[in-house]
Amino acid sequence: MPVRQLPEQVVNRIAAGEVVERPASVVKELVENAIDAGASRIDIFTDGGGRRKIAITDDGGGMTHADLALSVERHATSKLDDEDLLRIRTLGFRGEALPSIGAVAKLNIATRHASEPHAWSLSVEGGAKSAIAPAALSQGTRVEVSDLFYATPARLKFLKTDRTEAEAIREVVRRLAMARPDIAFTLAGEERSPVTWAAALPGAPGQLTRLGDILGADFRSCAIDVRAEREGVIVEGFAASPSLTRANALGQYLFVNGRPVRDKLILGAVRAAYADYLPRDRHPVVALFVTLDAREVDANVHPAKTEVRFRNAGLVRALIVHALKEGLAREGKRTAANSGGAVIETLRPSFAPPRAANWDWRRSPAFPVGTSPGFQTAAAAALAEPGQAAFDVGAPTADVRFQDKPSADLLDSPLGAARTQIHETYIVAQTRDGLIVVDQHAAHERIVYEKLKASLAKNGVQRQILLIPEIVEMDEATVERLLGRAEELASFGLAIESFGPGAVAVRETPSLLGKTNAGGLLRDLAEHMAEWDEALPLERRLMHVAATMACHGSVRAGRRLKPEEMNALLREMEDTPNSGQCNHGRPTYVELKLADIEKLFGRR
Repeated sequence: MPVRQLPEQVVNRIAAGEVVERPASVVKELVENAIDAGASRIDIFTDGGGRRKIAITDDGGGMTHADLALSVERHATSKLDDEDLLRIRTLGFRGEALPSIGAVAKLNIATRHASEPHAWSLSVEGGAKSAIAPAALSQGTRVEVSDLFYATPARLKFLKTDRTEAEAIREVVRRLAMARPDIAFTLAGEERSPVTWAAALPGAPGQLTRLGDILGADFRSCAIDVRAEREGVIVEGFAASPSLTRANALGQYLFVNGRPVRDKLILGAVRAAYADYLPRDRHPVVALFVTLDAREVDANVHPAKTEVRFRNAGLVRALIVHALKEGLAREGKRTAANSGGAVIETLRPSFAPPRAANWDWRRSPAFPVGTSPGFQTAAAAALAEPGQAAFDVGAPTADVRFQDKPSADLLDSPLGAARTQIHETYIVAQTRDGLIVVDQHAAHERIVYEKLKASLAKNGVQRQILLIPEIVEMDEATVERLLGRAEELASFGLAIESFGPGAVAVRETPSLLGKTNAGGLLRDLAEHMAEWDEALPLERRLMHVAATMACHGSVRAGRRLKPEEMNALLREMEDTPNSGQCNHGRPTYVELKLADIEKLFGRR
């Protein structure tokens, strides 16, 4: 078959296959055009999941008669003042969106520029352009797309249900609304009730308001402000505390120079920053904004402009990790304290019998009309001390209060004074305005973990030599896996060597762990190593080892603690960074304010 030049209509449909993947792609391109036009309000309406109709209206600058005629030609754009593709400062720049949409759908554009006496209108159907005609529009631009993919019916087979496509449109608008809190957005359609996000004030407060409107009140209440700057690169935004997580990474919103992107580098940096706070199957909720010189980032690497490439990717990654870790460390103790509200809701009775506002207990049928002498005699005998002996249930299962009145300095401490231990697992402490319940194992696990990290960074972990080496028998594959990481384990004070084909000899253990079960520790380490990827950085592998060791070296649930030990644990928690969670992401303590407890019992 000879080589031939394809007709323009076919070329446009091929380009539409890259740019117009689904109705959400159309909405994304048109809303980006409205943002680039300087709009302060954008209204989006969809019908049939965007397949039947998409209408987008803005109050931006609009287009002149000549610009409108050129706007539907391929590679015609007003967003590049020169031919330098490394200085892109707008969301769009390819000049492919409108001709691609017009090639597969019915497109109508009405627009008015301030210099024009009235608005102009242009239609494109299946690639065929109509003549420009006068139209009625006071300001900005209105773009309507109907019968999407009518010119390429095969594409309709790949669309999902109307509800699914409508949700994809909603997600696109949500991301663009997060990027520009200064613009008001309205999203409406037959699949949903109208949603309006009002324009917010400039700066971080307005940004948090917009994020709270979109991500919910839970995110707003536990959002941590993060910011870092280095060598002209600025990372700012908000990250949820580890108490708010998701089952997937869809709650991570990333923006580069105002452009919503899905970048593996940034996602990996977020995962690394939260590694010490979350379980492996949970993901944080963050909204991060990276701002840098346009020459330092290439946005021209994907047809839909959803990916970018950084010139100095290492700097961007390090800055994101630093900003998140600094923010999490600064607000580390908020995470557990904020979960008190959820605890109160859990304890609140699910049913409260209705009670009339004018109810008077004196008119109750149960109110005694008179007290007979016989009743008084019987009651006195029943309530006498010997009569109550049958109700003696023995000593309480929890430790009794060990001091009547704690010292004032302990009550003024952030975690208060230890008052009792319940089920030999939980420490109950009293503060000036509430009480705190501490999981002793989770709390001590975080303390040991942070000490191991500090020792490793300073001068290595101190070791204790076993008088008699402990022999641990395992299968040969597990033994080989452990011996292959022997050097990394030795950096944490765990010295092992081969002891035959199916055994390992443990000669030294970290002194910080005290007396530990070497066999259980090695088996847990081997299980974690089986999941490691060879590409996993050495630092992350070492932190996995430290986390496993900390779990084995901490105070176990079921161990009875003395009052002095409980208070010492609380004071260590106050001095330990990130003590709000253990290194598996579980909260170490829950704080209940006295006011919330009084509400729970109807005292307020």
